[in-house]
Amino acid sequence: MRNKLKIYAALMVIVVAVTSCAKDLNLKPTNDVTSDVVYATPAGYKGALAKVYGSFAQTGNSGAGSGDLGGIDAGTSDFFRLYFGAQELSTDEAVCAWLGDPGVSEIDQMTWSSTNLMLQGLYTRSIYQITLVNEFIRESTDAKLASRNITGNDAAEIKYYIAEARFLRAFQYWVLMDLYGNPPFITENDNIGKELPKQTTRAALFSYVESELKAVETLLKDPRTNEYGRADKAAAWALLARLYLNAQVYTGSERNADAITYANKVIGAGYTLHSQYKNLFLADNNVNNPETIFAIAYDGVKTQNYGGATYLINAAINAAMNPTSFGVPNGGWGGNRTRQNLPNKFTDASGATDKRAMFFGDKRNVDDLATFTDGLAVTKFKNITQSGATAPSVGGTFCSMDIPLFRLAEAYMIYAEATLRGGNGGSLATATSYFNNLRTRAYGNASGNVASISLNDILDERSREFYWEGQRRTDLVRFGKYTDASYLWPYKGGVKAGRGVETYRNLFPIPSTDIIANPNLKQNTGY
Repeated sequence: MRNKLKIYAALMVIVVAVTSCAKDLNLKPTNDVTSDVVYATPAGYKGALAKVYGSFAQTGNSGAGSGDLGGIDAGTSDFFRLYFGAQELSTDEAVCAWLGDPGVSEIDQMTWSSTNLMLQGLYTRSIYQITLVNEFIRESTDAKLASRNITGNDAAEIKYYIAEARFLRAFQYWVLMDLYGNPPFITENDNIGKELPKQTTRAALFSYVESELKAVETLLKDPRTNEYGRADKAAAWALLARLYLNAQVYTGSERNADAITYANKVIGAGYTLHSQYKNLFLADNNVNNPETIFAIAYDGVKTQNYGGATYLINAAINAAMNPTSFGVPNGGWGGNRTRQNLPNKFTDASGATDKRAMFFGDKRNVDDLATFTDGLAVTKFKNITQSGATAPSVGGTFCSMDIPLFRLAEAYMIYAEATLRGGNGGSLATATSYFNNLRTRAYGNASGNVASISLNDILDERSREFYWEGQRRTDLVRFGKYTDASYLWPYKGGVKAGRGVETYRNLFPIPSTDIIANPNLKQNTGY
C-alpha cells in the first residue's frame, strides 16, 4: 500500500454542495453528519484534514462521477484538470482537440469570456477548498479541542493540521490571485451566511498570502519529516519564492531579493535532483523521490476521478500509441498535444540530446485544432513504475502518478531568474551552476551546459523543464509574452498564424455567475 494521505468515500467529512460561487465562501455542511460528530476524536480531525487535501485529488465523495461542485460535469471538475486548461491550453505548450467540450475552444484560442465553464470551474474549485479550510480552522480552536477532551500529543498534532490547512488556503488564494486577480475573500473569522463575501484586491491578497505563509512556516513540520502528501516548511518556502518572483506582476513592485532568500531556504532543505527526470512522472514517483517537495497524490484504485493524473496521461495519447505501454490498457483519449513552439525549444545545434524531450508523432505544426495528430503528443507522464510494471488501475484507465506542485528544480530556476533580474543576495556564478544542474541531468553529461545565461534562456529552460506541469501561463505573463504580439503560437487570438491579444487577458474574468449573484463584486477590466 502506498504511504499517502488519501481520501476515501467512507470518511465522515464536511461535504459542501457548491452551486453559486457568490455563496461558496459562506457555505456550511449540507449533509446530516454534524461537526460535533466529525470532529469528536483525533481520528475525526485527521479525516476532515484528509477532505481538505482531497479536494485537490477528488471531485466528490463517491469516486469517479461524483462532484462537489454544481454547474459543471463532475468528470471535468478536478483541480489539476481545470488548472491545466488555464495554465497550459491557453499557451504555446498545449492545445486540445475536444472543441465540443464546454470552454475548450475558447481556452485554446484565447477568446474566452466571463461565461467560460472551465474558468468558472477552476475558480469554484479553489474557493471550495478555501471553504473547507475555513470550516476546519473554526472547529480547531483551543476551546473546541478542550470541549472535546482532545489534549496532549493529540492536540499538538492538530496544531500541525491547522498550519497545513492554512498553507492550502494560501495556495488556493495564490491561484485566485495569479489567475483572477481580485476574487472574493473570507476567512474563518467572518460571519457565515450573514453577508456576501467582499472583494479583495490583488495587492491586498498578495500581502495576505505572504503573511499567512510567513506565519505558518514556523508552525509546519520540518522539511521531509511529515507524511508524504502533506505540506511542510519547505512547501511554504517554495510558494513564497514563487510569490516573490511574480511580485512585480501582482503588486507593481519587484521582490527578487526575497525570491532568492526563499529559494535558498528550499535549496538548503535537503532535497536533491532526481537522477532521472523521466522517473519524476511515473506511477511510483512517491517512492525514493528526493526532489518533489509537495505533490497532489492520486491512486488509480482508491481515489478515482477523470482529472488529475488520469486526465494528464489519457488525454495525451490515443489508441495508435499503444496505451498499454503507458499503463492504461483501456485508455487513450486523444485530446491534448503540443503546439510546435514546445518541441522546437528542444532543438540543439550541437546535436546533443535533451532527454526531457518526450514526444511522439510526425507532424509538429498545428493546422487543425480538432485533429489530435496535428502537433506532437507528449509521452512524459505514465501510469507505470520505474521497473516497467503497470500500476493497479480500475478499468485500465485510472492512474496513480502524483502531480508535483513544487520541486527543487523550480527553486534553482527561481534563484537564477531573480538573480538576473537584479535581486540582492544572488550570485550569477551560482545561478549559472543551478541552471547547468538541470541541463546536466537532462543531457546525462555536461554537453548541454552553458557559460552564461540570459532571461530569455531562463524562460526557454523553464519550458523545457516544467512543460505541462501547470506553470507556463504564469511564466509568459511575468515575461510580458502572454498577450503580446512579439511572441506567437498557432491559434493565439483565434488566428492560425497567431496574433497579439488584448492585455486584459493577462487576467481571467470573475465568472459572470458570481458577478450576478454577489453585488459586492466588480468584473475585471475588459470583460
